[in-house]
Amino acid sequence: MKVAPPTIAVIGAGSWGTTFAKIVADSGAPVDRQIRIWGRREEVVAEINSQRTNSQYLPGIELPANITASTDVGEVITGAELVVLAVPAQSLRSQLPAWAPYLSSTAVVVSLMKGLEVGTDARMSQVIQSVLGIENERIVVISGPNLAKEIAREEPTASVVACVDHDVASWAAELCTTAYFRPYTNIDVVGVEIGGIVKNIIALAVGVCEGKQMGDNTKASVITRGLAETTRLAIALGGHAETMSGLAGLGDLVATCSSPLSRNHTAGRLLGKGLTLEQVAEEMTQTAEGIKSAQPVLDAAQQRGVDMPITEALCAVLQRRISVDELGPLLLARELKQERVR
Repeated sequence: MKVAPPTIAVIGAGSWGTTFAKIVADSGAPVDRQIRIWGRREEVVAEINSQRTNSQYLPGIELPANITASTDVGEVITGAELVVLAVPAQSLRSQLPAWAPYLSSTAVVVSLMKGLEVGTDARMSQVIQSVLGIENERIVVISGPNLAKEIAREEPTASVVACVDHDVASWAAELCTTAYFRPYTNIDVVGVEIGGIVKNIIALAVGVCEGKQMGDNTKASVITRGLAETTRLAIALGGHAETMSGLAGLGDLVATCSSPLSRNHTAGRLLGKGLTLEQVAEEMTQTAEGIKSAQPVLDAAQQRGVDMPITEALCAVLQRRISVDELGPLLLARELKQERVR
């Protein structure tokens, strides 16, 4: 078993990256452990260092004293045995080559990202493996109901730490265990990632329903059938059905589809109210990953003969082939049959 690292690097100073830095700082670690955050914007980095806050993304939250930040990615990654990636999914591949020279040959890389890459349909763990050339046993995925602001406020949350090597998953889980953040381990990396990816798309659809002032029956139906199509895709890609009934499946889906703190739910609600994609982007400060991931997910499903009517209908809205007014009847457009999860 690996020893606890003296330095942990977090790449990304948004809400989830900063929150995760707080988690590992609060995890009962030695006081001399350093948590380093890389941020792109100098004003955010300066505020973290001088005031121990990140007011744009986590207003009202004080960060632990052993967290520092820098715009120099080499300074942040060098010497870290745990490197946590929390950047927009679609930018990951282009940024990884510049980070690779600073990565220790034994470092474990953690993905907090929930997206499918446009053009390759690759999961984030696959992008990391492909670009960095490291073995899958050094790649960890963390997913679940991870609404950053709630966790930063230390509201109790459970999550999933997944790696094909159970010992590595357990090691990473120990590093992010706090009184308010309880990780469970899993070796089903595919299922954990697919749950985190597709729930963003379902949350967009639920948000559209809310923006159109549809009722709770509609939203509950979309969430339930959304879980069914997520499960079908996960199994087709080699994931486990059991994962979809846990925190990385049902748990993450419920949180993301229900909370106003969810970026994807918010984006869907704005679309339902009649805003264009451009107007939605202007309204929001962070990326709604489901907007970019929807078509790659549908592509992956269609290549494997997996039926995903909610995803297909949402793609039609995002690509302006139908209006949001036409979305409702298509959300449950599947031939009549006995109800099954798969």
